[in-house]
Amino acid sequence: MTQMINLDIRGQICPSCLLLTLRELNQNGAAIRTGHTEVVVLTDDRQSTTTIPVTAERMGYRTEVVRIDLGYRIRIFGGI
Repeated sequence: MTQMINLDIRGQICPSCLLLTLRELNQNGAAIRTGHTEVVVLTDDRQSTTTIPVTAERMGYRTEVVRIDLGYRIRIFGGI
């Protein structure tokens, strides 16, 4: 079963959004890479839909961005 880390950063703007997400990625990197953990970021900052996925992908993670009612959901995951 995959553990979900939900990070609700609505109301924050970049670079704060990116820094909060990076903290979670750095603390849980091994579990994310093996596919045991995913980080789901909820944000209403449109700039985050670019900065967070680009940074996460450069770190070797996979991402998925979906528009939701109150902003965006950015899923960061690993595995194959």
